[in-house]
Amino acid sequence: MTSDAAEHLAEDLHEIAIDLAGGAAELVRARSRGPLDIASKSSETDLVTQVDRDTERWLVDAISRSRPGDSILGEEGGAREGSTAVRWLIDPIDGTVNFVLGIPFYGVSVAAEVDGVVVAGAVVNPVSGESFHARLGAGAWLGDQRLPGPRDVPLERAVIGTGFGYSAALRARQVAVVAELLPRVSDIRRIGASSLEWCYVAAGRLDGYFEAALNPWDYAAGALIAAESGCVVGGLRGEPISALLGVAAGARLAPELFGALESIGAAEVNRSAS
Repeated sequence: MTSDAAEHLAEDLHEIAIDLAGGAAELVRARSRGPLDIASKSSETDLVTQVDRDTERWLVDAISRSRPGDSILGEEGGAREGSTAVRWLIDPIDGTVNFVLGIPFYGVSVAAEVDGVVVAGAVVNPVSGESFHARLGAGAWLGDQRLPGPRDVPLERAVIGTGFGYSAALRARQVAVVAELLPRVSDIRRIGASSLEWCYVAAGRLDGYFEAALNPWDYAAGALIAAESGCVVGGLRGEPISALLGVAAGARLAPELFGALESIGAAEVNRSAS
């Protein structure tokens, strides 16, 4: 594929991702007023609703109509092998517990990767209507406003987001990491929707974010948005984001935050709990 063809493909995928996330968010918003039909998945605290399943089905159907040859990986099992180099990573409701409880922080996350590299992504909060989106090499945006990235602050003044997994062993280790990090930073926030927390770093609402035990649909779109806002994004020791750890921070804060998390052993959280 020529560079021009690759750029045109990324532009097309970016526009499709924005439309998909926006359309799915409208469905979630409409369905939030009806029966949710709540069930649990990996644990009693890992919730799924019929709205999650219906929204993922809507997304899969919409992708199949617009790009029938692409692969799909969805949180609720909406997987499909394709014949092109494009794969979609979709999370119909990231932050289902917030959705169930009526806490207005959850998001629809849609990302497209080409040959394993995420080139476009969008995250929409169905409650606020905020649409975060990015294309590789073209910046990150909230609607038509370019995202500036986080504040330029040292670790001791930074407000850091994080999240917790669903198993008791994993939570115990994550709490221990937070307990060691908290005295070194200004404060900690736990919003409950990974996709939004990556975006909030990009928007300057958080100074940094880290979390273990993330799945690709949790971070594909949000991490691209954070990176395109100028953040340093990855795992520790130069590794990419993985189930072990994902981190985002501004350029000044990144060495301190990554170093602190490494010294605490944050990347061992998921391995220790397994």
